[in-house]
Amino acid sequence: MTVWSAEAGHADDPLIVLVHGAMDRSASMLKLSRRLDDEYRVARYDRRGYGQSTPHRGPFDMPSQVHDLVGLLAGRRAVLVGHSYGGNVALAVAASQPALVAGVVVYEAPLSWEPWWPGATAGAAAISAAARPDDAAEAFMRRLIGDQRWLALPERTRSTRRSEGVPLVNELADLRSNRPWLAADVRVPVNVGYGTLARDHHRTGMAHLAETLVDAQLVCLAGCGHAAPTTAPDQFRRELIAPLLQRAGPPWARAGAHV
Repeated sequence: MTVWSAEAGHADDPLIVLVHGAMDRSASMLKLSRRLDDEYRVARYDRRGYGQSTPHRGPFDMPSQVHDLVGLLAGRRAVLVGHSYGGNVALAVAASQPALVAGVVVYEAPLSWEPWWPGATAGAAAISAAARPDDAAEAFMRRLIGDQRWLALPERTRSTRRSEGVPLVNELADLRSNRPWLAADVRVPVNVGYGTLARDHHRTGMAHLAETLVDAQLVCLAGCGHAAPTTAPDQFRRELIAPLLQRAGPPWARAGAHV
């Protein structure tokens, strides 16, 4: 089954692909896409099991996520921008398909397979309810946005989100059990980001990631939380993506381009 995708910008411009996280969809990356598509070809897609890529039979493991993104690239070389779980998808593609990746931006990606990763995160709560995937999806969303915002959502929206529990629990369980990439295999430039409002495990995890990757720089976005690509798209582009594009080199940092 193919996943839903959309592209904006001139077809001949360098390609950037935006990869969303768990219990999310490409629409959350739309504001960021609009800050980039004047200079770049920007692709967004709904990962399998989310948004317009539903229903999906799976599987929902990392090799399948890599397969989907490589299919979207269709042989084109790109810069990959991954938010949360999407950061691991981007790094896994960079590790396995280095010819297709010029650089990676990762923002607050979970390192769930590490033995020191805490067991009280939103993802852990979802996995603990794996036998009831709809409840797991609701628990995950409540941890992310709070009970009040969850209850304020329209009933149809809450029902849709609860229906995404199967991809959620499967992809998070796989991430906890199977290391999705090896740091030594990611040899492209990587900018690793977190916000000053980040939870402690994301702050620690991103510092660890920047230290272990071959060519990584750690970037802290002042005043930002986990949803920075949506809530602060200008800052996200300026402080996290633009420096990575320059590090990646031509054609991503073309002469005269306003990155």
